[in-house]
Amino acid sequence: MTTNFVGWVSILARRHANPLAAVAVREGLHRIDAVDAVQEAFSTLLGLPQARELAMDDEGALCLMSVMVRNAARNMRRRHHRARPHAELDAISELPSDAPSAEELLAAAEAHVALSGCVNQLAKIQRHVLTMRVFEELSPAESANQLGLAPRHVAVLLHRARQALLECIELGKSE
Repeated sequence: MTTNFVGWVSILARRHANPLAAVAVREGLHRIDAVDAVQEAFSTLLGLPQARELAMDDEGALCLMSVMVRNAARNMRRRHHRARPHAELDAISELPSDAPSAEELLAAAEAHVALSGCVNQLAKIQRHVLTMRVFEELSPAESANQLGLAPRHVAVLLHRARQALLECIELGKSE
């Protein structure tokens, strides 16, 4: 029985080594590494307790070998990637000197969120005036014309909106 099993493995290796190597190449290995993946799969096959039962089923053995070669190829590719020298973290983590630090970016984001919250607390007309005058940079006359208000009324609304924003921001800083 042992002689028949070893003979079967030899025949399996001769017949299917090239197609199995092609499986490993499709998984991204070079041809030389693909042969190693096939050898690793055959070594795994010989260690399986069910291997002798597969001697009766050539097609099942070929399918199992294809899966084992694919797995070996993926493992080899992963190990190869991990073994490559990696760039030093110090070189990667250096930021350009003109870029703001993480703390500055975080502070700016917190200020933006606070300001957005304060703007949302304004009356609707004050938000419109603030948007037109500050963000869209419209003149007092253009803002008044679009809102159908007198220019002095727009100026008063803008003044009150700015005061409310200052109070809201100051209140947020004290908390």
